[in-house]
Amino acid sequence: MKLLITGSAGMVGQNLLEHPDATNYEVLAPRRSELDLLDISNLKSYLAINQPDMIVHAAGVVGGIQANIAEPVKFLVDNMNMGLNILTTAKSAGIKRFLNLSSSCMYPKDAPNPLREDLILKGELEPTNEGYALAKVVSTRLCEYIHAEDEQFLYKTVIPCNLYGRHDKFDPKNSHMIPAVISKLFDAKKSNLKTVDIWGDGQARREFMYAGDLADFVYYAIRNFERMPQNINVGLGHDFSINEYYAEIARIVGFKGQFVHDLTKPVGMKQKLIDDSRMKSFGWKSSTSLESGLMQTFEYFKDTQ
Repeated sequence: MKLLITGSAGMVGQNLLEHPDATNYEVLAPRRSELDLLDISNLKSYLAINQPDMIVHAAGVVGGIQANIAEPVKFLVDNMNMGLNILTTAKSAGIKRFLNLSSSCMYPKDAPNPLREDLILKGELEPTNEGYALAKVVSTRLCEYIHAEDEQFLYKTVIPCNLYGRHDKFDPKNSHMIPAVISKLFDAKKSNLKTVDIWGDGQARREFMYAGDLADFVYYAIRNFERMPQNINVGLGHDFSINEYYAEIARIVGFKGQFVHDLTKPVGMKQKLIDDSRMKSFGWKSSTSLESGLMQTFEYFKDTQ
């Protein structure tokens, strides 16, 4: 099978390329200079020349709360256009298999946890990342519409929980929570700081999965694509508080100071835990513990400094 992976330079894309199962396929992993998803003519030409059998769409503009708040237009427009362009062009090219990587950010902010796949568009979105979430909702719905119009087109969506791992972004201005905390506590240790701030009271709960596990799921899904549900959550099925993440990262990094809660900062949703019922029925589960994942991520971080 010839497999096109968009966003191959990003964290998810790099983990897909590193996974042992990648050798079972002819993998196309173009950089943006070769394939620009915002350029329809370039996209049409690339698909016509390379003729992939299946697309895994992992490209996107991503970032944490600060980045989403600072650039909502970019997070909405670029992500929406990339999704619409690759989906409609793939369909026109007759590509029958498409795995769309979405995000649990598209669930309503007040939805009951754990978050079920049928809750999409059942309520108001979390304001701090609404633009990104809207773009992901559109791509997810478009996959459903394409399949509904013609069942030959298996266009399906994976909805991962929050991710972290190798090839993550560690700049606090545009990174997600775990890499930002790793960087912050590592710098605090080097600077002998006595205190480090935590946004909010630290009681909000989050589910973070190691990105290598998502890559493992993707290859499992490719092998079992016909029976994979139209939309499927992928995660751990359990979560931790922000305070617990800080404590575990501090232990691994070696930071011995204290934490101070900044109650003036935004914290997002109180909880974001996915319902893993479909994932369990599909026959897959994650294998990397929080400790192991954080240690591997910290080693990668140190190697890239």
